[in-house]
Amino acid sequence: MKINEIKPSEGARPKAFRKGRGPGSGNGKTAGRGHKGQKARSGGGVRPQFEGGQMPLYRRLPKRGFSNVRFAKQYLEVNVGDLDRFDDGSVIDLTSIKDAGIISVPKVNDGLKVLGDGTLSKKLTVSAKAFTASAKAKIEEAGGEAREI
Repeated sequence: MKINEIKPSEGARPKAFRKGRGPGSGNGKTAGRGHKGQKARSGGGVRPQFEGGQMPLYRRLPKRGFSNVRFAKQYLEVNVGDLDRFDDGSVIDLTSIKDAGIISVPKVNDGLKVLGDGTLSKKLTVSAKAFTASAKAKIEEAGGEAREI
């Protein structure tokens, strides 16, 4: 069998149904859209939450509770495994990570957070705003130091 001889199973790919191709097709003229109205027009229709002008559910329900979304810290996240490309004994901070091309974000919101995914085999001094417990353990296990700014 050759790659050019491979064909899908019989009935696996039904023929595409072409709407609006004359009365003989069984779906000509209005092409299943009916006569006139908003849904019959090109680009017509309503948005998914629209309830026909009735006050929508999301506006009928009271606003309750507290959401931390506005106040949550937004850290730039880097894994421990990404830091293994640096030389042994080097001091790592946000600028050195940017220069190495690990992150390429123009705006740094609340600083750098080091996560614990991956392995570290070099002795590094890492300066960041936050560390996960596993990241701190891996850095110190390799003989390095985790400094919180």
